[in-house]
Amino acid sequence: MNVELIVDSTVDVPEHIRSRLTVVPLTIHFGQEEYLDGVTMDKHRFYERLVESDVLPTTSQASPAAFDREFRRVRRSGGSAVVLTIAAGLSGTYQSACIAAAEYDNIYVVDSGTAAIGAGILAEYALACLDRGMDAAGLARALEQKRQDVCVLALVDTLEYLKRGGRISAATAIVGTMLKVKPVLHVDNEGHLINMFKVRGRKASLEAIADKLGELGGNYDNSTVFLCHGDCIEDAKYVENILKTKYGVKEVLINYTGAVIGSHSGPGTMAVFFLGDHR
Repeated sequence: MNVELIVDSTVDVPEHIRSRLTVVPLTIHFGQEEYLDGVTMDKHRFYERLVESDVLPTTSQASPAAFDREFRRVRRSGGSAVVLTIAAGLSGTYQSACIAAAEYDNIYVVDSGTAAIGAGILAEYALACLDRGMDAAGLARALEQKRQDVCVLALVDTLEYLKRGGRISAATAIVGTMLKVKPVLHVDNEGHLINMFKVRGRKASLEAIADKLGELGGNYDNSTVFLCHGDCIEDAKYVENILKTKYGVKEVLINYTGAVIGSHSGPGTMAVFFLGDHR
């Protein structure tokens, strides 16, 4: 039986495997204007619009109906599917997929427990499992186990977007902005943002996320680390250089933070994703 991998549009994957996925888009709003993530709004246009617009963007989760359209197509084909979504702690998209999947016995929904490239790492792993002949039920179990190995370290350049999204209080945002505090965050097993520590100044914060990866004590000379940035490529290259020269990381792949995640984290966001024993 053919097994499809369905993801939502926050799941960032390398271009060479994108054609093997079915993508259900979330929605981005700039005031009254509405865009489908990755369909009518790509990453580059999003950051241009972010600078141009007088209003901060908001987002909407993918709907059960959007997932149901794909599930009906899978059923007509006689196949099955595994759905991999952004962490339930970050979006209601996982719940939408579960609601739609309740009517099907050939659809398995997995909460990635992460987002962006973190979920993309799992998507690439899932395709490798399918290439080995794994069935849908087995793949869902394998992803639920593998997601525990995805580690995320992130920082934001401004606290305004986290404040607007209800992640921090207005008072915390004001004080943090005045003191030029940059929180270094990680994502726990339920997709919640956890403040690990705070650093003053942009350069120090970039060095801090690289150094934190080093503190975790992994053997990185044969590993790939993924950097996700909010339209700040030079900062990403600065972190890449530290990871390679100081910690011996073999390969660093750099990508833009997607529009949905960028709506909540803002420009200047930097995140490091890797497989390890610590979260």
